[in-house]
Amino acid sequence: MHANDYWLIAAFFILVLLPAPWLGRYLFRVMEGERTWLTPLLLPVERLCYRIAGVDENREQDWKGYSLALLALTAVSLIVLFAILMLQASLPLNPQGIPGMEWHLALNTAVSFVTNTNWQAYSGESQLSYFSQMLGLGVQNFVSPAVGLAVLVVFCRALSRRSAKEIGNFWVDLTRAVLYGLLPFCLVLALLLVWQGVPQSLASYVQAVTMQGGEQSIPLGPAASQIAIKQLGTNGGGFFGVNSAHPFENPTAWSNLFEVVSIILIPAALVFMFGHYVRDLRQSRAILACMLLVFTLGLGVTLVAEHQANPALAGLAVEQSGSLEGKESRFGVAASALWATTTSAASNGSVNAMHDSFSALGGMVPLVNMMLGEIIFGGVGAGLYGMLLFVLITVFLAGLMIGRTPEYLGKKLEAREVRLLVATLLVMPVGVLVLTALGVSLSGPAESIANPGPHGLSQILYAYTSGTGNNGSAFAGFGAGTPYHNLMIAFAMLLGRFGFILPVLAIAGGLAAKNRAPVDANSFPTHGPLFVVLLTLVILLVGGLTFLPVLALGPVAEHFFLLQGF
Repeated sequence: MHANDYWLIAAFFILVLLPAPWLGRYLFRVMEGERTWLTPLLLPVERLCYRIAGVDENREQDWKGYSLALLALTAVSLIVLFAILMLQASLPLNPQGIPGMEWHLALNTAVSFVTNTNWQAYSGESQLSYFSQMLGLGVQNFVSPAVGLAVLVVFCRALSRRSAKEIGNFWVDLTRAVLYGLLPFCLVLALLLVWQGVPQSLASYVQAVTMQGGEQSIPLGPAASQIAIKQLGTNGGGFFGVNSAHPFENPTAWSNLFEVVSIILIPAALVFMFGHYVRDLRQSRAILACMLLVFTLGLGVTLVAEHQANPALAGLAVEQSGSLEGKESRFGVAASALWATTTSAASNGSVNAMHDSFSALGGMVPLVNMMLGEIIFGGVGAGLYGMLLFVLITVFLAGLMIGRTPEYLGKKLEAREVRLLVATLLVMPVGVLVLTALGVSLSGPAESIANPGPHGLSQILYAYTSGTGNNGSAFAGFGAGTPYHNLMIAFAMLLGRFGFILPVLAIAGGLAAKNRAPVDANSFPTHGPLFVVLLTLVILLVGGLTFLPVLALGPVAEHFFLLQGF
């Protein structure tokens, strides 16, 4: 690694961790309706939204009412986005005359953006109009992370309230998340990206003549605004087909730093927001320590793996500085390794390099990050409520070991909560292992695998892991754009989204109704180094016991084959 690589990694951690406590405090105040510096400007807009929608901001819902409102919004969003994608040829802002999508691809794309996955089985600049990008995908890029943030806030309220039946108003939480949180942050990032050269235009594509005399179509469009929300909302996806490896999406080293920092900026801030809800920032520091521990471990493995020469090319390079094949050569191997680790730890899915070209172990790290359930920072809201589920599981196991009724922050965990926790543990195995097994067993779907042997297994395994984990990144080399895979990955995305959201809301409803017992010297501490280590071990053990066999058949086997020269 070069000195610039160390500076990049140091700048990344500084720009994420320094503002996180302040942003966490700000988001807490926003979601609880307290006054902030944006209140004078945005409060009239917020109240106008409630009047138009007929929402009483002072009326809260129980967890069932909250869930029904969330599901209703999801259903409407899915139908509207599907219609836009199918009918885009007849809609405005389509200067290139791009036709509508095939139904199975439109359904897959609609599910993808509604579930905050942004899995792309298409190329944005050639298959989507400006209308579809802005009013179709762009709207969902705001709504889907706001839904995740709303669900997290419900969980936080459940842990902080006593004997409460109501847990908030979904429409109010959604509006505040978008209006005070995502919109201002995205405006700042979009302006920074425009400054660095990212296009923001409604003009038609530019036709150019190359030096060889050929014709080239240079795509333009409202890219900066889309890229800002795709990163800050942990949506992923991309305005252009090759994502942030495209020089229009990611033109400079500064834009690369801004974008990779923005991927986990809000998820890191939400950890501190949680501490404000439960009035104990020690809980935030413990959770953040666990996230950083697992993240740093994965980043270290990726950096070491990608700075090793490919054994098949041994002796061909004068200086071994790592394999650049498939990497972002403008920024170096370290920048690609950092991005791959960050995007897969944060349920983001954007890429600035092709994960298919990573070494076997380097490519395994993004895969493992997603298999753990996207809880290492994770998506906006979704990552932290996924981590809190593991916190509850850890507390339950600790209670068994010391012979006490498990409790977290004074809330006792009973049979109902434990059953729901176990249900969430089944989501990733079903979505990843079962659907991957079907994909490799059926002759038609298996033809989408471009490579034989372990690498081919890694390709399809990555696709279904990415879908179930609501990540959206792709391993490349896998032909996912078939009717079968479009429909099955769409099912995986719905399972990965609502297989967690609905149990989380049900658990929140149960916890909110419980009395909050005082935390005393006899309570199991959940803020010290011992708990951080125990939580980390539980996460790794659950992931290892579930996915180690299939990883052994995929990237681990490929690594040993490479060492043997195969």
